[in-house]
Amino acid sequence: MPAVTGRLRGLLVLALIASTFAGASPALADNKIGGGAQTPSSGEETSGGADGDTISATAGGIVFDRSKNGTGSSVGPVAPVSSWTPPACWYAPKYTPEQLQKYLEPIWEAESTGHEWDAQQRDRYVDGHPYKDFNKDKSGKGYWWDSYVNKDFPPGWDKCDETIFWVDQGTAPPANIENAVTPRILAELAYNEIRVPGTEVTLAPAGATKVNLPTWAWLDGARFRSVSVTASVPVLGISATTTAEPVSLKIDPGTANAETYPASGVCAINGGRIGEAYAKGKADRTPPCGVKYLRSSGDGSYRLRATITWKIHWTGTGGTGGNLPEGTFGNTQDVTVQEIQAVNR
Repeated sequence: MPAVTGRLRGLLVLALIASTFAGASPALADNKIGGGAQTPSSGEETSGGADGDTISATAGGIVFDRSKNGTGSSVGPVAPVSSWTPPACWYAPKYTPEQLQKYLEPIWEAESTGHEWDAQQRDRYVDGHPYKDFNKDKSGKGYWWDSYVNKDFPPGWDKCDETIFWVDQGTAPPANIENAVTPRILAELAYNEIRVPGTEVTLAPAGATKVNLPTWAWLDGARFRSVSVTASVPVLGISATTTAEPVSLKIDPGTANAETYPASGVCAINGGRIGEAYAKGKADRTPPCGVKYLRSSGDGSYRLRATITWKIHWTGTGGTGGNLPEGTFGNTQDVTVQEIQAVNR
């Protein structure tokens, strides 16, 4: 076999192991340290369970508690307002000594990665340069760490190409290892798991509005409570909780032939409520949140888009914490705008 780079060979190994597990159901895969057979090193399969509204799953050595997340058919993920994204790959404990042996020996026996590379691996993990017999003498005193990949395989998913390495329990991973799991990285990965409610606003008039008639818009504040997801690595005793809090609603009328209230189209959350419900006696008032269409939608309708901005912050083990980039989530809804009919006598 021609010589190949360490990264490419690692990807070949990943492909081999992935094909081995191709017939397995992801719901039954076991990624937990101390569990049974390991899934491919991409870490894309998960194991989990549900108990009422509490859902937790293990993915890449990480347990997610989503019991305080948004629920319902209209929920969706927040999108960062900047170019920032959560880590595409990271390192975390993956194998006990016995599990690493069960993972590597079938690869070597298959001889699909070449005699030279297999010999180098045996020398590294079995023959004492630097590890001996998969570090079995350290069972219960540490873990083999390996890379995991975001299940969506975003750009950069293949950057974590360090060879599997050992970390003693209670010891930090080598300083040169980027994206070794920390409370901060857990918080960033939990960001990916945040789900927030949909944003269909209530309008008055409802159903259809009129040209040049201020249309009130509001959202029930009870639907827009803070939501959070906690990510943890139990074997390391670290965790982080990422929380999203709604801060404002932006209305895009779906046409340039409209004016918004306020003029920016951004309605602040006030007292847990977005906008103000319309009631009799308010017809002559300017809505605190709403829109006025200047032209009929004809035989169709305008696609009004309502987008909530969510402030994101986190707290973690050891008093760690901070802010993460704000996120947004929005929905569109049809608004029919009719001409005001004049009556000639």
